[in-house]
Amino acid sequence: MKILVGFARIFVGVLFIFSGFIKLNDPLGFAYKLEEYFGADVLNLEFLIPYALVLSIFLVITEVLLGIMLLIGYARKFTLWSLLIMILFFTFLTFYSAYFNKVTDCGCFGDAIPLVPWESFIKDVILLVLILLLFFQREKIKPIFSTAHKWIVFVSFIGCLIFGYYVLMHLPVFDFRAYQEGYNIKEKMTVPEDAPKDIFEYQWKFSVNGEEKVYTTNGIYPSVDGDFIGVDTKRIQEGYVPPIHDFTMEKNGEDHTEKFLEIEKLIIVVAYSLEKSETDGFSEVKKITDEAKQKGYTVIGLSASSEEVVGEFKEKYNLDFEFYFSDATTLKTIIRSNPGIVKLNNGTIIQKLHWNDAEDIEL
Repeated sequence: MKILVGFARIFVGVLFIFSGFIKLNDPLGFAYKLEEYFGADVLNLEFLIPYALVLSIFLVITEVLLGIMLLIGYARKFTLWSLLIMILFFTFLTFYSAYFNKVTDCGCFGDAIPLVPWESFIKDVILLVLILLLFFQREKIKPIFSTAHKWIVFVSFIGCLIFGYYVLMHLPVFDFRAYQEGYNIKEKMTVPEDAPKDIFEYQWKFSVNGEEKVYTTNGIYPSVDGDFIGVDTKRIQEGYVPPIHDFTMEKNGEDHTEKFLEIEKLIIVVAYSLEKSETDGFSEVKKITDEAKQKGYTVIGLSASSEEVVGEFKEKYNLDFEFYFSDATTLKTIIRSNPGIVKLNNGTIIQKLHWNDAEDIEL
């Protein structure tokens, strides 16, 4: 039992630290995931959406600190109660998502290790069992150090705050998304010829001698001596989905994606929502985009905002470039800054910059 408790202590502590740090590296990404959970069609807690970022930072720092406290054996009772409450909440959340198919990726490990809801639920059940073991065998959890526990926790807390502030004011230090620097968007959108295809099951309904019967095939119309009623289609196996499958640049109903991904010197100002953007950033955007145009760059904007809002922003900040429409979720994925700056060469991402770092762009 002592060995088992020791294993559980290390496993749970390390996993909580790893999970918390991955999300602390990208608190905005975790906040977007919380907004999904708070939405009307999931938990219907829309009043919490404005506080998603604050809750995100609080949860991920708590996750890291609880993992550290468990490993060093500090505040044993408080730590285990907190871990138990947290894992019960996460287990409920992942079960709800999986059973009702509400959120397709729980965000447990950010974009580093995407998990489908049932995988997340199984992971949480395993953690719940291990935490319950620790909870009922807590007398076997001995402190590693005789002193300095408080200082370790305090220094860890300050370190988390500094790191969290840095990535919010700049960009995540580690980028696990499909829009990393060095990645080519065209290549990430390509589906290989030999890629697995979706497999569907077709349930054909016929009236045979006055009785309704169902015949199941993988697409072939069944040879049945009866009257056709209808057919239900169900996807039983998903085919290959390219890492980037929802990237578009549209204007007035026309798709300009291919055209812009062929340009050698392209600057894109990304603002998923101009209404929610940090308006101080547009003065920096103005300077950089004007300089880029003078040096032969094509400059465009990408936003999910309406044409009316775009027109107001262009006039207010004297922006000398056109905005094109793209999906808000896609734009949030591209860059964790609103506005942010992306430099491309023939579809390859050369640089991504938070507006705070706009002056670091290499033109």
